[in-house]
Amino acid sequence: MAPLIVFTDLDGTLLDPVTYSFDAAREALDLLRSRGIPLVLVSSKTRAEIEPLRVRLQNRDPFIVENGGGLFVPQGCFGFPLEGALPRSSYQVVEWGAAYPLLRQALAEIRQVAGDGLRGFGDMTVEEVAERTGLSLPEAVRAKQREYDEPFVFEGSARPLEEIQRLAESRGLRCTRGGRFHHLMGQSDKGRACRELIQCYRRHYAGEAEPLITIALGDSLNDLPLLALVDRPVLVQKPDGFYDPAIQFPNLTRAAGVGPVGWNRALLELLGERK
Repeated sequence: MAPLIVFTDLDGTLLDPVTYSFDAAREALDLLRSRGIPLVLVSSKTRAEIEPLRVRLQNRDPFIVENGGGLFVPQGCFGFPLEGALPRSSYQVVEWGAAYPLLRQALAEIRQVAGDGLRGFGDMTVEEVAERTGLSLPEAVRAKQREYDEPFVFEGSARPLEEIQRLAESRGLRCTRGGRFHHLMGQSDKGRACRELIQCYRRHYAGEAEPLITIALGDSLNDLPLLALVDRPVLVQKPDGFYDPAIQFPNLTRAAGVGPVGWNRALLELLGERK
């Protein structure tokens, strides 16, 4: 059997868009675990958010934070060092994202032109982040512990997104859209980080008779670089039952179900456990 690796977005994909539960995906999660198939979490979430989630998922595989800003590989995951990685705690860490203080400074400069309706996580209280996301207060604290990516909203007096994007690009930065927020970031993205990790797994599985097969699941525009990279991309439904219209390519599978419901069904079908 060919080796497999599964990459997944979190909010609105593996995690329910309202409750953040992954209960509806337990059947496929158990199947991945029983077959020893790596499950790589790829999210706009921070390391502080993903680490407790990995404990609940019983996940010991590498993970990618803040829209590809950083790759965290547990020590001993591979039998070789990662190029450009730095040791941090129990991980090898590869960083591509812009430093958070730089993003905060850039957002302040863009706000001067685009209007006061442009607000990032760093401008919000813990209580406001919790209200806007549906997270608990402790979870909102972890969501604000950012290193490489600044989620933001633009409302009221703020200029159109196209102008905000132009102002970001003039500073060597870029914007992308997630499930709830737009994100200001450097030149990193989910695809770049996953490309590097796929090369590691190909080296890891070099002795296998069959080539590595890659699967990825997502729901929003910030997942496009990841979905376009893999062999079997899967797009799950939004809460309104529709799919993100910005994600279109020939080999895309559209999962029947919102968030973890569609995630579960799609993976079971791809793994041959459901006809």
